[in-house]
Amino acid sequence: MKNISLLAITCLLVLGQVTAQTNQTVKSGQAKAMKVTTEKDHYTFQLSDKVTRKEVTFKNRYGITITGDLYTPKGVTNQKLPALILSGPFGAVKEQSSGLYANELAARGFVTLAFDPSFTGESGGEVRNVASPDIFTEDFSAAVDYIGLLPSVDRNSIGAVGICGLSGMALTAATSDSRIKAVATASMYDMSCSMSRSHKDSYTPEQRKKVIEYLSQQRWDDAESGKNALGLHEVPFDENGNIVKGTRVLPETLPKNPDPVLASFFDYYRTKRGFHPRSINSTTAWTATTPMSFFSFPMAANIEMISPRPILLIAGENAHSRYYSEDIYKMASGPKELVIVPKADHVDLYDRLDKIPFDKLESFFRKSFQPGSVLQPN
Repeated sequence: MKNISLLAITCLLVLGQVTAQTNQTVKSGQAKAMKVTTEKDHYTFQLSDKVTRKEVTFKNRYGITITGDLYTPKGVTNQKLPALILSGPFGAVKEQSSGLYANELAARGFVTLAFDPSFTGESGGEVRNVASPDIFTEDFSAAVDYIGLLPSVDRNSIGAVGICGLSGMALTAATSDSRIKAVATASMYDMSCSMSRSHKDSYTPEQRKKVIEYLSQQRWDDAESGKNALGLHEVPFDENGNIVKGTRVLPETLPKNPDPVLASFFDYYRTKRGFHPRSINSTTAWTATTPMSFFSFPMAANIEMISPRPILLIAGENAHSRYYSEDIYKMASGPKELVIVPKADHVDLYDRLDKIPFDKLESFFRKSFQPGSVLQPN
């Protein structure tokens, strides 16, 4: 098929264009996944014995209550510590990848805050499962508001980490919020480009217009029904050039000989490895009209404004998303660094401790926060 996002391939599978496994296998697999994930305190990683974790809440400037987990190094007293705010991937929750990063970095001496973006997970927002590039970007700044008021935090040493689709929001927040002194991304995905232009800008101009027309008509349907229908945030086309619709990001089961990208996402979100009942990617889909604002809100449009604050971009050598990090690296003024992780794909950087370069992340932020550095305020 031409002009179709790699992630959107999963949508076609949901619509029955796959060979399903037996019902017995499906029920068995689902029961096994749900058995370990129904408890409220379920996390997809083990809490380090070097840190403490507690749930916190704070409001963004739109009045939405954001819920996060605060990770604090044990045994550190009477000193202000550097801090990191973290979120992502797009459609994930704080009990998944962002929490894992927060846990590991807190064990290395940072105060860290992993949070659910507005409208998702345990955070507030009346319409559930709607994504907003503006509000998700604001959530990062709201997290800075919160963490910078903690007595244990050095508010001149606050950094941001964005994973996958929240990377664009972390970078965008830093373009207009100078309190964010350094930004790191992992498996970056530019959701504005992904939704408005598809993977590697593969939409034709005519397809872009078709998507806009579909979204516009969907608004009439939602207004008439009084409900926000679910849909595919990366809108695919079939071989006849027609828009494909669906109500799940990932299928219930994998087909035989699946696309490698689909298989890697499925292996994280739909199995015991990373499944979480509040994760959109694990259980459901975004609202169908979610892409509208992403057509109008290009991420990192003012990327040069981050300079001279540093940017670290981490991508897997074999990641289908690698080009997003490479594009930002070309656009950014610097200081900047691009780290390509050998033999890693996109999803490996969600939770593979043997592949995620935590040593590099730690040294990057410590160097960025050094007193007297040119990166510090005058």
